[in-house]
Amino acid sequence: MHEPLIGVTTYLEPAARWGVWELPAAVLPSAYPRLVQRSGGLTALLPPDDPAKAAAVVARVDGLVIAGGADVDPGLYGAERDFRTGPPAHERDTWEVALLRAARAAGTPVLGICRGMQLLNVALGGTLTQHLDGHAGPFGKAGVLGEHTVTPVPDTLYASLVPEEASVPTYHHQAVDRLAPGLVASAYAEDGTVEAVELPGAQWVLGVQWHPEMGDDLRIMRALVTAARAGAAVSSA
Repeated sequence: MHEPLIGVTTYLEPAARWGVWELPAAVLPSAYPRLVQRSGGLTALLPPDDPAKAAAVVARVDGLVIAGGADVDPGLYGAERDFRTGPPAHERDTWEVALLRAARAAGTPVLGICRGMQLLNVALGGTLTQHLDGHAGPFGKAGVLGEHTVTPVPDTLYASLVPEEASVPTYHHQAVDRLAPGLVASAYAEDGTVEAVELPGAQWVLGVQWHPEMGDDLRIMRALVTAARAGAAVSSA
C-alpha cells in the first residue's frame, strides 16, 4: 500500500541541546512524526524557508501538517499585541502562511494542530482571541497538558471522524475569534471555545485546537493520511 508523504512544519529555536552540542536548531517533538507513522504515512520535516519556495515544497508532499508552537503574530490579523501574547515567530508565520496558501491552491490535504489551526484561520482572513483562561493545562504547571471535552458539530468532517464527545489533550491560551470566510466551526469546548474548524468542499482541510499527537486516538491523522493517499493516487494516474 502506498505510504503518502506528510510534511510537518517545525519550530526554529535559537539554541537546542543534545549530547555535547548546543546550537540553533529546527526541532519538532517526536510525537508528531510518530503519529504520522502510526497512521500509515511517511514524514518529512519542513523547517522555515523562503516563502517563495512554498509551492515547490507542497508539490513534493501528499499532505501537510501545520504543527503547534508560538503565538501567531497579531499583526497578521490587524490587532495590537496583548501583553499576554508570547514572542513572535516571524519566520514560522511567514513560511507557514505561504505553505497554507500553496496547499489551498494545489488542493493538498491540510491538518492544523493548535497554533496550526489558529494560523489556518488567520491565513484565510479570520482573527484570534489573544488570551483566554482554563485551556493551558493544570494551574501553575507550565508545560503540562490538560484535558477537556470537545463536542462535534453534526454533519461536519470532524463529526464524521469523531462522532462522540471526546476528552482531548490541550495546551493553549489563544483561540479563534472571528472565523475566516469559508471556514466553519466543527467542534466546541464546554465554554464555547471553537475547538475545530474545517473548509467544506472537495479539499480536505481541518484544524483542531488540541494536540492529537499527545493522545492515542489516530482517527484524525488516519483521515489525513487516507486523503493524502487518495490525492497521490490521482496525481500519479
